[in-house]
Amino acid sequence: MPNSPADEQRINAIRFLAVDAVQKANSGHPGMPMGAAAMAYALWTRHLRFNPKDPHWLNRDRFVLSAGHGSMLLYALLYLTGYGLGLDDLKSFRQLGSRTPGHPEAERTPGVEATTGPLGQGIANAVGMAIAEAHLGAAYNRDDRPIVDHYTYCICGDGDLMEGISQEALSIAGHLKLGKLVLLYDDNKVSLAGPTDVTLTDDPVARFDASGWHTQFVDADHGNDVAALDAAIAVAKNVPDRPSFIAVRTHIGYGSPRQDNYTAHGEPLGPDNVKKAKELLGWPLEPDFYVPDDVLAFYRQCGAKGADLEAQWQQTYDAWKRENADLASTLERILAGKLPQNLPWPAFTAENGSVATRDAGGTVMNAIAKSLPELIGGSADLDPSTKTYLKDCGDFQPGNYAGRNVHYGVREHAMAAITNGITLHGGLLPFAATFFNFLDYCKPAVRLAALSELHDLFVFTHDSVFLGEDGPTHEPIEQLATLRAQPNTYVVRPADSLEVLEAWKLAIARKGAPWILVLTRQKVPFLGQRDAAVAKGAYVLNDAQNGRPDLILIATGSEVSLAVDAKKILEERGVATRVVSMPCWELFDQQERSYRDEVLPPAVGARMSIEAAATLGWAKYVGDRGFAFGIDHFGASAPAAAIAKAFGFTAENVAQLALDKFSLAVR
Repeated sequence: MPNSPADEQRINAIRFLAVDAVQKANSGHPGMPMGAAAMAYALWTRHLRFNPKDPHWLNRDRFVLSAGHGSMLLYALLYLTGYGLGLDDLKSFRQLGSRTPGHPEAERTPGVEATTGPLGQGIANAVGMAIAEAHLGAAYNRDDRPIVDHYTYCICGDGDLMEGISQEALSIAGHLKLGKLVLLYDDNKVSLAGPTDVTLTDDPVARFDASGWHTQFVDADHGNDVAALDAAIAVAKNVPDRPSFIAVRTHIGYGSPRQDNYTAHGEPLGPDNVKKAKELLGWPLEPDFYVPDDVLAFYRQCGAKGADLEAQWQQTYDAWKRENADLASTLERILAGKLPQNLPWPAFTAENGSVATRDAGGTVMNAIAKSLPELIGGSADLDPSTKTYLKDCGDFQPGNYAGRNVHYGVREHAMAAITNGITLHGGLLPFAATFFNFLDYCKPAVRLAALSELHDLFVFTHDSVFLGEDGPTHEPIEQLATLRAQPNTYVVRPADSLEVLEAWKLAIARKGAPWILVLTRQKVPFLGQRDAAVAKGAYVLNDAQNGRPDLILIATGSEVSLAVDAKKILEERGVATRVVSMPCWELFDQQERSYRDEVLPPAVGARMSIEAAATLGWAKYVGDRGFAFGIDHFGASAPAAAIAKAFGFTAENVAQLALDKFSLAVR
């Protein structure tokens, strides 16, 4: 059935806002918004529950544009429905400081739910949002008062499905039977460099079928048919026990001379083609950014309906709150970003504190888990190794969405991006865990967490070559340097169980950035009761007897105890030595100059860092006269003690290196 003239005009408003913005910027991707406009229109005007006046309404439907290069599709909709974007924002598309960057950025633009652009990430974000909705609903809904009861929608493209993360994400979503997740595929058969059939000839519908999804295909005759698209979404919403995939055959650059051609993907149409497209689709040539009054009024009315939807929900919430005061108090605390008072933190002593820091981490997590119901997460099939399983908190599985242990399987790519999605949804504090060397699989999502200022917790264990026999394929070398180079990221490598405890206190409280806890496989000694000033990033653990060191040893993680042992040898040989534990560079750099100079006196040039990892970056702390001792090569397969001896990580070797390097006077 042909669309009504009114629907055609409303869809064309989306198309030409995108076309004009890309053309004005002389940069961007017009083809996807032109081809997917009808799909987005059907979703936003007939199904999506949202309130532009309250973009953070808890029970709104979530919408993720995984194909983030088509950002003008989303910006056009946000402008039209009244999210606070103005035409001036669209006219400043891709310009410095604008609220309409080249790819959507969460929090920069009202209504943008997730930062997308690296393809496939948005699909996994949407899976995370659906997990969050399912868990919160199971935890807080009561009887006929569903206070968390919404859908998560995502539009993706060919590139999203080509990236491997999508397979991981759709696989776990199918296993978990996330029935309120709907993925719409802009199946236009064109990618940036040419037709997709030069690289992509699999059957995406069969792929999703095989992974336990409900699937539909909207053919080319109906890819712009609002009634057909509306019906497909309605069917998807009525499949409660499977996520839904709707493949929609569209035409990239619809209505332009570049329709169905890859040149419509990643560059402006050009003035002549813009004119021809407007003529073909019956759109006024002037002015640019034109939206008929009745079209804008229609969209604004769609947005205004959200206030009524939220008001109806608020009535449900108020009744629920009266009947469930304790639950409401907990939920409102979490949504306000506050922690419970007097969390039951464990105590570590000489009797119980000499353990691997991964074990200490597990002890801390389980001590606070019952009092911190927002803590949810899991590992990449490594719970027994990462020690991150929350005991007596249940498994998040079909039939038990109240469980808090998410079994991600060997899917690190998706795990990290799903964690981002859980955080973006709101109401939960998620963690993800794996071996540190597999940061390589998690890195794209960890970077997006930092860019998006997400309060994620990442637990990486088996943090150095001292994991031993698994060998160099599993032994991290450059990962610490990689993460430390990433802006807005806190990387903490604790020296013992007490530092682990302090690190966890910071990690759950400090928002606006991901926290990375880097923990050992091997046992490390308890370094004594003390003020373990992890919050300051570095502190004097063991000072020279007179407080006036000739040498400063700076170490992190398991190498701190090594520095303490080396100090004993050096002191016996007459070298006044200070040991500084530096669990977090980023926190230390935030301290006042006076404190930093107190810990690392500028007058003491004899400084040696000790870390079983790449030495890149340590020059900042050891200075021009200092020495960074580390591992700037790959590891080996051997017991940890043999590796330590072979690579020089013994107290005797560290002490001798210091003596030789700095020509220190020896008694």
